[in-house]
Amino acid sequence: MEKEKFRIGILGAGKICNKMAQTINMMEDCTLHAVAARDLQRAKAFADTYDIPKAYGDYQDFLEDPDIDLVYIGTITSLHKKHMLMCLENGKNVLCEKSFTVNRMEAEEVFNLAKDKKLLAAEAIWTRYMPYRKEMDRLIRAGEIGKITSITANLAYRISEVDRIRLPEMGGGVMLDLSVYPINFALMALGDRKIKEYSGCCVKNDKGSDMKETLNFVTEDGIQASLFTDSFTNSDRRGIIYGEDGYIEIDNINDPATLNLYSFKADGNPIRTIHFSHMATGFEYQVEACLDALREGRTQVEEMPWSETLRVMGIMDHYRSMFGVRLGSELT
Repeated sequence: MEKEKFRIGILGAGKICNKMAQTINMMEDCTLHAVAARDLQRAKAFADTYDIPKAYGDYQDFLEDPDIDLVYIGTITSLHKKHMLMCLENGKNVLCEKSFTVNRMEAEEVFNLAKDKKLLAAEAIWTRYMPYRKEMDRLIRAGEIGKITSITANLAYRISEVDRIRLPEMGGGVMLDLSVYPINFALMALGDRKIKEYSGCCVKNDKGSDMKETLNFVTEDGIQASLFTDSFTNSDRRGIIYGEDGYIEIDNINDPATLNLYSFKADGNPIRTIHFSHMATGFEYQVEACLDALREGRTQVEEMPWSETLRVMGIMDHYRSMFGVRLGSELT
């Protein structure tokens, strides 16, 4: 039996929206129906590039289109809450790019409305949906590395001059753009363990945005995590989960291609290597998760339920409070 084909609208026309459009055009059970941008000509150019039937220069007109089943939001972080609320008020299911909102309070507002409207709301943090995550979970559950003791992860890109990083009014800094990845990596390994201690430091620019930072935390059962991000350089982007019997190494926490499993009983070489490749761009997994939820009448996706988005947002709020970093709506 052929799967129902869902019609997707894209709100925004920036770089990340281009990647999502490429992805959807490579998938079989969904199709691009419309795109909206603040400038109609930009929306039309985007639509022409990706063969999209409809282009809108007004977000409200776009959301009143009755044929859109799911909206992907790829605007700047400081506008995510506003745009998601607009979607939900107009009866649209929504998949919103990370970071989901500027803070936990904004995310709660979105989820409360989604609950009231009985609509899907999901965070597009692509690493939560990728195949490597299931493999990593399986190895941990099987006891391949023994009891977890420590986690390290890093992510750095030379993006300090990009406005969405540089400017706090746009939701800038590395916390919401980069640190969200190592935090999610650590939490995927930790499961539902609770954090009892937080420490860290950051370097801010003259605008008050956090430009590089180190985050450390300890769980109630004594597992420690050490994470760092930096917008002034590039890093190897590795993540490692250490256990009493071995460790799991991920080559790139932002887009994993290789997982190596090491045992302390071996001679230093990995005892297992698992390679990953995408069917499309890597964004397809989050789209499929949303489509599955829509088919089943769910308002949440299993890979990133509301509770986990709120957990991540709460951790980032905690650190930004420690560092004195205020962003987006917090500035008014």
